[in-house]
Amino acid sequence: MSESLKGKVAVVTGAASGIGLAAVEMLLRNGCTVVMVDRNEAALAELVAKYGEHAVAQVTDLLDFDSCNAMVPEILAKVARIDILYCNAGAYIGGDLWESDPATIDRMLNLNVNAVMKNIHAVMPHMMERGSGDIVVTNSIAGHYPAYWEPVYSGSKWAITSFMQGIRRQMIPYGVKVAQISPGPVISALLADWPEENLRKAKEAGALMDPEEVADALEFMLTRKRQVTVRDLIVMPTAFERM
Repeated sequence: MSESLKGKVAVVTGAASGIGLAAVEMLLRNGCTVVMVDRNEAALAELVAKYGEHAVAQVTDLLDFDSCNAMVPEILAKVARIDILYCNAGAYIGGDLWESDPATIDRMLNLNVNAVMKNIHAVMPHMMERGSGDIVVTNSIAGHYPAYWEPVYSGSKWAITSFMQGIRRQMIPYGVKVAQISPGPVISALLADWPEENLRKAKEAGALMDPEEVADALEFMLTRKRQVTVRDLIVMPTAFERM
């Protein structure tokens, strides 16, 4: 028997598009109040107007030190609590390492690793005090095997895999569930940085999936009984293994 999400307060980063937006719509359908976190203020305003009173805008630039640190306190000034934190925002670098530049590497690692750790660090005391909560991160299938065509991105996701498994164990005594969802290639803005040849092959082979598939998997994870954790759910296009 599944748990109801009705009445819960969820926070979704990278909420204005792609997987984040699909997750917002899923959570709203389940009766949640959803705090939509994104740096795109105009997009958030339009989406909140569309979704109504159960959607709350939170303008945060996760790459800005002060803005990132202020996110959780600012959210708790708008809503009574945070039941679910879904860290979804991320960036991508593909290709050979020597073709990247240090500034781009820093930006991706700050968003994919540092911001995730800081957001979770900020919400932990709140959830520990309440003795309940769910923390989920959008990882990647690249966090489970060495993807030679995207070593920097893959490295960032391996780091989060280790981090999430560590804090999952730390949170067990406090009733806070910690998990990650690891999709294969999803049709989103992230693919704009894919090597053109890889993207062409994936499209031709049907090796891409829609963001809603990830949101459906997230729904399954969040609705398990409190004594059950889906620690890591890998979701991939069926044809991906032949790439």
